[in-house]
Amino acid sequence: MSTSDPSHRSALLEATIQALPVGIVVHDGRRNRILANAAAQALGTRAADALAEAARGQPDGACTEAVGERVVETRTGRLSLDDSDFTVTTLTDVTQNHAIQRDLVARAYIDALTGLPNRVLFEQTIDDLVTRAGPADRFALAFIDLDNFKQINDYYSHAAGDALLRKVAERISAALRPTDMLARIGGDEFVLLLSPVEDAASILAAAQDISERLKQPSFIDGHEVFASGSIGLSIFPDHGTTYEVLRRQADNAMYRVKDGVKGGVSLFEEAMGHVATARMAVEQRLRLAIRDHRFCCAFQPKVDMRTHQVLGVEVLLRWRDEIGLIQAPGDFIGLAIELGLINDITLQILTGTVEAIPDIDALFGPDVTVSLNIAAKQAGDVPFMTAFCETLGATGMADRFVLELTEEAFFTKSQFQRDVLPRIRAIGAKVSIDDFGVGYSSLAALAEITADELKIDRSFITDIDKRPRSQIVLKAIESLGLALGMSVVAEGVETYEEVAYLLGATQIRCAQGYYYAKPLLIEQIRLSEPRTSHHRAAPQNRVADGRTAAHRRRAV
Repeated sequence: MSTSDPSHRSALLEATIQALPVGIVVHDGRRNRILANAAAQALGTRAADALAEAARGQPDGACTEAVGERVVETRTGRLSLDDSDFTVTTLTDVTQNHAIQRDLVARAYIDALTGLPNRVLFEQTIDDLVTRAGPADRFALAFIDLDNFKQINDYYSHAAGDALLRKVAERISAALRPTDMLARIGGDEFVLLLSPVEDAASILAAAQDISERLKQPSFIDGHEVFASGSIGLSIFPDHGTTYEVLRRQADNAMYRVKDGVKGGVSLFEEAMGHVATARMAVEQRLRLAIRDHRFCCAFQPKVDMRTHQVLGVEVLLRWRDEIGLIQAPGDFIGLAIELGLINDITLQILTGTVEAIPDIDALFGPDVTVSLNIAAKQAGDVPFMTAFCETLGATGMADRFVLELTEEAFFTKSQFQRDVLPRIRAIGAKVSIDDFGVGYSSLAALAEITADELKIDRSFITDIDKRPRSQIVLKAIESLGLALGMSVVAEGVETYEEVAYLLGATQIRCAQGYYYAKPLLIEQIRLSEPRTSHHRAAPQNRVADGRTAAHRRRAV
């Protein structure tokens, strides 16, 4: 075929146009279709004409339209030939590209688990509302945090937890107007836009309705699961004019609920901002204290009430602050656990305790056990507990250590008893149930717990000689603990009368409390009293402090 032959060149051009994967449609000046290649005809000639007409109406001659299940991108241009005008339209199937773009948008803006908007889309929506807001426009932002979600995850499984999150999303969404928006911003945290709103009373009523919906039982994998959500609210523009400020104020209000009765609703008040500022200051000081190794150990003996021998010492956390004052953990331990700082603090305390072993041996005797407290949140943290056990095992002294955990740790038995307890046993350490009787456990649950020691909470010991009903409960706990092979310790013993009752009416031998000794730093113990000739004998001295009987301290 000669390429110089006009007829051959025309045939070649026609064959090329027909072979193109892109649709080509040509219309004359009167908009009559005079050419449509095979790709355009595959869309349907009427659809091709409509697409060409739509593109012709756009300023840039381009548009994207859906044709059945396909998405077609159309571009139109003009040309002149032999004093005649023509419109040439290309039609490109971009269905796959469109699907990829849609998937990317979904990943960027949609929460995969619940199908709700995510943090990015929610924040953009709030920013747009703020930008367009007029003088009279008001909307509310709610911060919703599920209560005890970790325990639900641990007890029922993470799959059940995911199912619960989806049910929560459905329940809240069912209560919303088309102008409202619910988003999941991570974990068990949701944020809600209520727009528009009229007054605080209507906002609180809407939030209370959502709160009640969340308290209804959910049926998941054959289990009836109960949950609730703590809700904090802030209002635009009363409490802030940016997403970040409004979210923070709603978050502050939510923590007000958490500190009181969970599952409630609270509207932000200015005083909450001051509390949040103080909380942030403590957080920063805690982080600096970890960096500067300002945490130290106080020691309180466990004493055999009959022989006055020291059987063990409990290590208690103290914070030596920036000016050298010693602070007890009640002021900061909850925040440290919440922020995840407790792991670093615990490892520092372990190091300090190991370094203090020679002093412990000299002051209390080389055979005493050493008890360390582990927070319930840590007990179910398998990576942390693995690292902790490895560190403790490497000291070669793990068999002297007792790890004290509250009942809540044993409640999540699927994590602790299955994955963590074997590691503790492998290094030779023992386990104690701390503050027994006031947490999750019951006497029936106690039978399922594998532990070496049971510490009866001080609420059962205080004035035990005057409370017959508490005496009955104490006897039941003691009997079951001993029957299960656990040593039993009475916590919070403060008076002579309490000691006398325990000695006369129970088989409990070991006690801990101010009657025998306050928790003291090593240097305080050295300075407290002259050293006796027998380090393991409990003190006979008493220091009056105005109570029924004086506190007793360890003579060193």
